[in-house]
Amino acid sequence: MPSTRPGITFDERGVCSACRSYEHRATVDWNARWKEFEAICDKYRGVNGSNNYDCMIAVSGGKDSHFQVWLMKEVMHMNPLLVSAADNMPMTEAGKHNIKNISETFGCDLIIMNPNIQAQKKIMKYTFEKYGKPTYFVDRYIYTFPLWMALRFNTSLLVYGENVGWEYGGADGIETYSARDQIFNGVGSGIPDEEIIEATGIGKKDLNFFVPPTKEQIETLDPIYISYFTQWNSFKNYEIAKKFGFHDLTHEWNRTHHIEQFDQIDSPAYLVHSWMKYPKFGHQAATDYASRMIRYGLLTREEGFKLIEEHDGNLDPRCVREFCEFLGYSEREFWEIVDKLYNRDIFEKNTYGKWVLKK
Repeated sequence: MPSTRPGITFDERGVCSACRSYEHRATVDWNARWKEFEAICDKYRGVNGSNNYDCMIAVSGGKDSHFQVWLMKEVMHMNPLLVSAADNMPMTEAGKHNIKNISETFGCDLIIMNPNIQAQKKIMKYTFEKYGKPTYFVDRYIYTFPLWMALRFNTSLLVYGENVGWEYGGADGIETYSARDQIFNGVGSGIPDEEIIEATGIGKKDLNFFVPPTKEQIETLDPIYISYFTQWNSFKNYEIAKKFGFHDLTHEWNRTHHIEQFDQIDSPAYLVHSWMKYPKFGHQAATDYASRMIRYGLLTREEGFKLIEEHDGNLDPRCVREFCEFLGYSEREFWEIVDKLYNRDIFEKNTYGKWVLKK
């Protein structure tokens, strides 16, 4: 992982916090952690009566969502309500299948919110052009909508997957089961609401659930990270999800800027967001997954570096096309915006006019 990743730290030997977190697993009493998890589920199981929801799971339909629902419904025998915030952009065939499959296979009710598309397009264009954060609007709902639904359905136990800061190195990378502070992790926060409203002309009445609950309201909930109680592994989750009907992108789409074909596969246009880490910080999904695979023992560092060089900077053309079609940009306008967002401290243009890392 590069030092440009926001919030990451390195020790005196140059080892990043994500690798140290992974090594820390060997010192954890996982049996004791599992008993803590069982106690939490016992506390909430049937809390709203035998015919009502006793927990809520924030899902996208992805491999990790399938794993979480399997764990809560079939292993822990909870009665979860699934909630999801859609991004309104065209989906892959796998994505369409997966969000339906997660409800059908596990027999769970699912509430999907499709936010105000007019407001979404205006805000997406503003945060993309000024901050290089095209899906800030969508990401905000991914974090806020489950909190609001948990309050409204009186389901204090709100289930999330991994603690990203701890697992992969980032701001607030603290080992904890509580996900109460997740809303403040910077993905769906950091741009003042007043600025967005003033810049776009979008009124508060058009942004239902966009503003998160108050701190006092969140304190009444018990959001948890599954990764605290069991050893989180993206590839293990993927293998489990496939057994319950999860589809990856095999035979549908081979993405040029990813080194795997099963993570964040729902919406091609959405991936512009994750790729934007590259011009700003010099790395994106290929680095993230190569690092993960090296920790898991699936790649050598040399193999990882080769994959990163081949894929990290190569944003897939399908992502660009569908992103531009959704927001009404020409591809020329898109690349002109991206060109302005490159971090000149770490990038320079080569003789072909292509941005390349200085180191």
